[in-house]
Amino acid sequence: MPRPDLTLTPAGPALAPRYRPAATLARPARPANPYLRLFSHPGARAFTAGNLIARLPMGMFGVSAVIMIAAAYGSYALAGAVTAANLAVGSVTGPLIARLVDRYGQARIAVPAAAYAVLGHLVLLLCVHERAPVWALFLTTAVTATTPNTGGMSRARWAHLLRDDPDALHTANAFEQAADELCFMLGPVLAAVLCSALFPEAGTLTAGLLFLSGVLVFAAQRSTEPPVAPRTTAGSPLRAPGMASLLAVFLATGAVFGSMEVVALAYVDGPVAGPVLALQAAGSCAAGLLYGRARRTARLRTCLAAMTVLMAMPLLAASTGSLLALAGGLLVAGMATAPTMVTGMGLIQRLAPAAQLNEGMALAVTALLAGVAAGSAGGGWAADHAPFASFGFLLPVTAAAVALTLCTATGAGRGSRVRA
Repeated sequence: MPRPDLTLTPAGPALAPRYRPAATLARPARPANPYLRLFSHPGARAFTAGNLIARLPMGMFGVSAVIMIAAAYGSYALAGAVTAANLAVGSVTGPLIARLVDRYGQARIAVPAAAYAVLGHLVLLLCVHERAPVWALFLTTAVTATTPNTGGMSRARWAHLLRDDPDALHTANAFEQAADELCFMLGPVLAAVLCSALFPEAGTLTAGLLFLSGVLVFAAQRSTEPPVAPRTTAGSPLRAPGMASLLAVFLATGAVFGSMEVVALAYVDGPVAGPVLALQAAGSCAAGLLYGRARRTARLRTCLAAMTVLMAMPLLAASTGSLLALAGGLLVAGMATAPTMVTGMGLIQRLAPAAQLNEGMALAVTALLAGVAAGSAGGGWAADHAPFASFGFLLPVTAAAVALTLCTATGAGRGSRVRA
């Protein structure tokens, strides 16, 4: 039996307290799952919850407006033109709103910008309900273009919180891309159900309520908000080395998404078109979550090469004439989307100056949306003039090959393979 340790005290000998070495002290175990580790950061769950609530309506507003306007005016062409006008104005205002966020902080800009955008959607709803002149619809939809880039602000928070942990930042970027895919998969379905089951304006009302509530919850999490960086005289993030070439790749990549959506809808042409197309987003969501568990990212060029190959799957499937085969092809093709976008957004975070991170990501989104618009237009032309049924599916493959060529020729992302 070991002897007890004694020590001298003013009152006489006494037992000495025993302390375990520091190395043997019990420490809370870190979760093995990288996503659980991600949300163990203080405040991460709260700002993510608010951001997801705010992001879901991004997939609802467009579909809700189309259904609402088409029901009131009996013209899908008008509905499409109004939503296209909103997209065009948003491509200009988006980077400007993001610049203000960088300069004054997320909470100070996002809340009034979101409130102004929701007010615009409500005014548009009233104009449609009262059958206002067509010019009023175009004027009002421009007001809604102050919508802040909630996904970009969430990525900026992760970049701030995980600036010293590139592995965790890679996981966070993968989660954000998977969240984008999930919201744009569920949003249109929710909007269509609300507008058809209740009344045509129900989708817009619900989207506005969710969006403003989510932004308020997100902005209230001040502990995770990135500090306002000192003002910079560097000008636009476009001047950052490699940024312009990377945005060109984003533009071509957006054309992949826009053309695939239109040609797939035209090919299926029925009530199952939406669910079939949603499989592409489902594949991307699953691939994004798996990619987030990887220790390293791939090069952007490698991701684009994989996208070019996988985008040929719907073309081959459509050539068989089987709807089931096409559904499988879209699911497989979607698996190239999230890794490409995660890698691309990671490069944007590296190239954009810290004081202009939100603006840099807004420029990337603008380039993507411009590509989506161009791809949609090309897909529509191909659907109307196709010499054979699967002809339109050549466009996404071509656009992916163009993105790969641009990346290779300009060296976009070269030397930036990081553990990000």
